[in-house]
Amino acid sequence: RSQLNGHHQENGMENMMLFEVVKLGRSAMQSVVDDWIESYKTDRDVALLDLINFFIQCSGCKGVVSGEMFRNMQNSEIIRRMTEEFDEDSGDYPLTIAGPQWKRFKTSFCEFIAVLVRQCQYSIIYDEYMMDTVISLLTGLSDSQVRAFRHTSTLAAMKLMTALVNVALNLSINMDNTQRQYESERNKIVAKRANDRLELLLQKRKELQENQDEIENMMNAIFKGVFVHRYRDSIAEIRAICIEEIGVWMKLYSDAFLNDSYLKYVGWTMHDKQGEVRLKCLTALQGLYYNRELNTRLELFTSRFKDRIVSMTLDKEYDVAVQAIKLLTLVLHSTDEVLSPEDCESVYHLVYSAHRPVAIAAGEFLFKKLFSQREPEEEGAPKRRGRQSPNANLIKTTVFFFLESELHEHAAYLVDSLWECGAELLKDWECMTSLLLDDPLPGEEALTDRQETALIEIMLCTVRQAAECHPPVGRGTGKRVMTAKEKKTQLDDRTRITELFAVSLPPLLAKYAMDSEKVTNLLQLPQFFDLEIYTTGRLEKHLESLLRQVREIVEKHTDTDVLEVCSKTYHALCNEEFTIFNRVDIARSQLLDEQVDKFNRLLEDFLQEGEEVDEDDTYQILSTLKRITAFHNAHDLSQWDLFTSNFKLLNTGIENGDMPEQIVIQSLQCTHYVILWNLAKLSEGSSRKEDMVTLRKQMRAFCLMCQRYLTNVNTAVKEQAFTILCDVLLIFSHQMVSGGREHLEPLVYSPEDSLQVELLSFILNHVFIDQDEETNSTDGQQDDEAGKIEALHKRRNLLAAYCKLIIYCVVEMKTGADIFKQYMRYYNDYGDIIKETMSKTRQIDKIQCAKTLILSLQQLFNEMLSELGHGFDRSSSSFCGIKELARRFSLTFGLDQVKTRDAIAMLHKDGIEFAFKEPSPQGEGNPPLHLAFLDILSEFSSKLMRQDKRTVHMYLERFMTFQMALQREDCWLPLISYRNSLQAGGDDDTMSVMSGYSSRGSSVRSKKAKPTAATKESSSSSEVWQQSLQTPVMMPSPHLTSTAMREPKRGRDDSYMGVYPLPHDQQTPHPHTPQHHPQQTSQVTWMLAQRQQEEARQQQERAMNYAKLRTNLQHAIRRGTGLMEEDEEPIVEDVMMSSEGRLDDLNEGMDFDTMDIDLPPSKNRRERSELKPDYFDPASIMDESVLGVSMF
Repeated sequence: RSQLNGHHQENGMENMMLFEVVKLGRSAMQSVVDDWIESYKTDRDVALLDLINFFIQCSGCKGVVSGEMFRNMQNSEIIRRMTEEFDEDSGDYPLTIAGPQWKRFKTSFCEFIAVLVRQCQYSIIYDEYMMDTVISLLTGLSDSQVRAFRHTSTLAAMKLMTALVNVALNLSINMDNTQRQYESERNKIVAKRANDRLELLLQKRKELQENQDEIENMMNAIFKGVFVHRYRDSIAEIRAICIEEIGVWMKLYSDAFLNDSYLKYVGWTMHDKQGEVRLKCLTALQGLYYNRELNTRLELFTSRFKDRIVSMTLDKEYDVAVQAIKLLTLVLHSTDEVLSPEDCESVYHLVYSAHRPVAIAAGEFLFKKLFSQREPEEEGAPKRRGRQSPNANLIKTTVFFFLESELHEHAAYLVDSLWECGAELLKDWECMTSLLLDDPLPGEEALTDRQETALIEIMLCTVRQAAECHPPVGRGTGKRVMTAKEKKTQLDDRTRITELFAVSLPPLLAKYAMDSEKVTNLLQLPQFFDLEIYTTGRLEKHLESLLRQVREIVEKHTDTDVLEVCSKTYHALCNEEFTIFNRVDIARSQLLDEQVDKFNRLLEDFLQEGEEVDEDDTYQILSTLKRITAFHNAHDLSQWDLFTSNFKLLNTGIENGDMPEQIVIQSLQCTHYVILWNLAKLSEGSSRKEDMVTLRKQMRAFCLMCQRYLTNVNTAVKEQAFTILCDVLLIFSHQMVSGGREHLEPLVYSPEDSLQVELLSFILNHVFIDQDEETNSTDGQQDDEAGKIEALHKRRNLLAAYCKLIIYCVVEMKTGADIFKQYMRYYNDYGDIIKETMSKTRQIDKIQCAKTLILSLQQLFNEMLSELGHGFDRSSSSFCGIKELARRFSLTFGLDQVKTRDAIAMLHKDGIEFAFKEPSPQGEGNPPLHLAFLDILSEFSSKLMRQDKRTVHMYLERFMTFQMALQREDCWLPLISYRNSLQAGGDDDTMSVMSGYSSRGSSVRSKKAKPTAATKESSSSSEVWQQSLQTPVMMPSPHLTSTAMREPKRGRDDSYMGVYPLPHDQQTPHPHTPQHHPQQTSQVTWMLAQRQQEEARQQQERAMNYAKLRTNLQHAIRRGTGLMEEDEEPIVEDVMMSSEGRLDDLNEGMDFDTMDIDLPPSKNRRERSELKPDYFDPASIMDESVLGVSMF
């Protein structure tokens, strides 16, 4: 016995080596298995013990099974002992540890089991010892409550089963071969029959049958002992392993496993909650449906679970949806009769999915279903091209499908979905142009107008896809690096596109010249041309024809979309790198010369006629102005003085007031382009002083003109003026001198106060309105749902334009208060815009943003007072709405109280001043008019750091009289609740938070950004507040030996008069300290407040009488335990977070850097035991269930 134990101890390194060798995966697995087989043949107990310990170690267990345990204990007892020795410090084990080495380990582990069975398949696995022991051990481990044991043993058992399936398959093949040989020998005539060979074949078949029975017993033991229990394990990885392997068994040995008894497990598991398990089900089934020979065995399963597979195409996990579609494609490939038209349609619409892999899989399904049936081409016959090609009907089918799907604007998505499987069809542009230009063949039905429009759109999308080689917007994460083969294909496609459409585009434009939608799509094709081919291919005459057609289209159309695409076409062709530039430039100049001359002539007549303008003249000037504006967007028309003529037109519109709205809108846009093109030329650096002065005058005059049009009676004109004005103010703001453009500083323009007021008034009157008001204002034109959505989209753009002015400090940040206060009321329409604006303003200046937020709440409070009167009910919906808005604002500050410390403090300061600003209209003894605002302000108390709560509370007391502190009536409840919110955890001694702040103080101070130009005004007023909040750090440690020496909080004390200003009716002059006006509160240097308090307290302690001392003693007894003389490391900064009750609302928070807290429970328990009641109130940190202590 001792000798065996000694051998095991000596062999411990060998045990480790087997695990280490598999983990490293460097040695050939077959040699490792061969070595183990040799040791097994020498001493099977020792070798089997090594194998058992190998499985134990692969589970991450540090325990070792000794020879004595192996010999004397049952498997259940060994597993229980190993469970006790399992190191549970970490939840990781080899199969779950991250890293490339451990990923290789899983592969090597599975390979080891497969090789082990393969090498033992002829002898050792039939010795009724090795396999019985291993299967028994793995079955026991797979039933363990320890996840590592269960996971590892299940994987081992499933791989063992797969290896045995291979053995059984080989045995089955050998049995069939033996049977055939036996039958062949027996069928011979008696003279030629070899009886001894028949005997050998019978004996061999008997042995094979016995082996087959034994293997089936092993597989049955594993299936019933492991699979049946573990395929529904609580761990998804274990369930996935089981389903993956049963798919392998059914595919490898279909005769034995491909039946409904095994298929049902896959069918049931398709309803699994975890996507990875459902994914394994689908991949397992794909392997089966791929083999058409197995289709008959899958008929019952398909009929039973087909609906589930179809529904999985809409799975929330995209990977699962992709594999479900691929599975249905295989089902479709095997037989057309299984899937109903409804099933197919549920997959068809997925070609428009925004997720590209899903769309491509659906595209392959669609292509297999609709386009797999091609007309066979006769051998030896010339290849049919154009309208007669085999692709003609398929292209028509694509058009029909696109129209029936009723998603007309998503042709690019359809093309992208079909691109990988049907690129050859989609690139047959010759056939497409032939369908559009050639007459239909005899007996062929011509395309309708709607079908021609759809075909042109699809053709444009295919050209774009081939030329750009990336999916449409909304699909794909970005541009990927193209391979050399893809680049060559792209160049070849662009050459084909140019050679084909350079010839066919002019006749297409001539045919559809009057159809705006068709022309708009056709004119986008030249953007994808290789312009060099016009010269190398000698296609100049076709270029002339194209330019002639484009010019005619410009002269015939007034639709903005058509004119803009004509402008882009000229811009694409006017490339100085190519020799065709001069020819195109001359054509463009001639066209614009005519249009500008016509506009100036019409304008002169138009202005002279005055009120007698007829409709024809109005139409002529509007259409000409539209053409000029569309071209000015992409081309520099500075050589024509368009500013003077347009400004004259706009000025006349202001004076007369009867200018048609579309003329004004186009003129405003054209003038805007003039200014932008002039600025672009100046930005290049080569500018003269005269040009700078001219642009400055033009820009300011144009801004004034837009401001005057803000009061126009026409809504569309006002919206256009507002949008352009916001753009101009943003472009010419102080931001324009950044990036080395200091020479543009004279152009910087800051809006005057009157303009800021008008802009804000426009937003309030035109954006923050109910849908019904908008509907009424447009005379019923917005009745349909699409019209309402379009109107909302327009209002959102207006609000976004104004919010950009706030973010870039073009207008004062405080104007954002009128925007922020609408956050709750218009949350569904504009919540995301307002929230992002708050986020950006806080990044610019935290303190000013906080002042803006509190200002918005004050404005709402004043509006409520004017509506309900000063005797309002605090349970009213108006007051509760303001309080809820304050709660939402509070959540946007996040969890990091250090970062928002100054901002929160300033917010409380402004809120307190507002609450006590107006005395009660009912006379002295009644609460101030705005006292209820403290109830709203209390929503921000949880964001104060504990040391700041005391400071804010002291500031509050400066506004309170002694009588206020004693009031308990309902009307004083806001003051009581606000004081309570500040006293919760904020009444500690200064020293209890000293180290908590000092440990961060330096880093916090160093990270404070310098105030920008826009925030200098507020920085001086907030600086004293910030400094006062840091006074706990600067204060010396008080030498107290008893809590009886502590002073109670004082209500009004003369020693504070000079530092904290009181309301007018309560303030009394102090002989040593000058008085301060309430409006100068922000300028008062009260950062020394706590120092003066300490000095005053020390002076008065010397003259303290017995009665005062007795009062102090009673107060100290109520407070509880005393202070510690030497402060320990505080817990405050480790657990500083909002109460758990509010954590559910954190989705309202902004995207700020927050402090993640994740302390070990043991540390929390240990540190909580050291806390004194004097340190902090747990109620301000977490709820009672978390802390496990009573709330107080």
